[in-house]
Amino acid sequence: MSGVQTLTVETGEAGARLDKWFKRRFPHISHVQVQKLCRKGQIRIDGGRVKPDARVEAGQLVRVPPLPEPGEQTHRPRLSEQDIDYVKSLVIYEDDELIAFNKPQGLAVQGGSKTTRHLDGLLDAFGEGLQRPRLVHRLDKDTSGVLVVGKTPASTARLAKAFQSHKTRKTYWAIAIGVPKPKLGEIKGFMRKTAGAGGDPDREIMVAAGHGDDGAQHALTRYTVVAEAGQKASWVALRPVTGRTHQLRVHLAAMGTAILGDKKYTCHRPAPEDLDQRLCLHARRLEIPRSKGAPLVIEADLPPALAKIYGKLGFDIRDAHPDMIEDQLA
Repeated sequence: MSGVQTLTVETGEAGARLDKWFKRRFPHISHVQVQKLCRKGQIRIDGGRVKPDARVEAGQLVRVPPLPEPGEQTHRPRLSEQDIDYVKSLVIYEDDELIAFNKPQGLAVQGGSKTTRHLDGLLDAFGEGLQRPRLVHRLDKDTSGVLVVGKTPASTARLAKAFQSHKTRKTYWAIAIGVPKPKLGEIKGFMRKTAGAGGDPDREIMVAAGHGDDGAQHALTRYTVVAEAGQKASWVALRPVTGRTHQLRVHLAAMGTAILGDKKYTCHRPAPEDLDQRLCLHARRLEIPRSKGAPLVIEADLPPALAKIYGKLGFDIRDAHPDMIEDQLA
């Protein structure tokens, strides 16, 4: 066991949550342990008791109680060279503040009771402790496209705040069964989570709700139809103004034009039989505000399997005029 330590928060760590700052300094200590130590007053900032979600500032002194040595606890297994090469192959942009990935369909962003391989775990490939990137937002496991992580505690905090305050602008591409009517508009209302089949929390779904219902959250999506394949399917660009769980999937299904391949949120229309039944939802574009200069715009190409479906329906990616789509979704 180590003795009591007093550590100074460095400039590059300013703005990070205490629990995340602690995990970067002591990666072998779990979040549950950090919460317990804060609750007991064993972790303190400038001598005062503090909660795990408090933000640290440069120059503050953090009291760290005696902790188990790294060898006394189970370590996560080191990544294989194959996993390291794999996650690095997903990088589409990197600078001093962030790394952007083109996340493939089927790769979970975070772990769970039945998920052991996920992007968060693969981030070990980019460093440990303070050098390890951190998640700032999520994508569904079966949704592909742009996902960014923060490279430092300060940049992670700034990015997380931009997402939480809806200052980022996201554009998704989806293939809908049928054609939404009208072809340009917005979908809004309230939704809430409810347990899935058998009460399994891993199968929670979102359902329509009324204002004031327990757990109800307002959701707003803007959309425009980019192209049509007769009446059987359409290429739709979507902007989630709010960020509710499964929001785009719920909203298109509510219009009677569910996303092709969505097994959870369906509609009465039959899906084209000759197409691969993967979820056809892709996070195409992400615009992130910067403190100086123009916003950073990151785009992710369609994965090959999804691009093949677009081609079978006669959709030409060259028909997607970014400026026009962005104007219609503004």
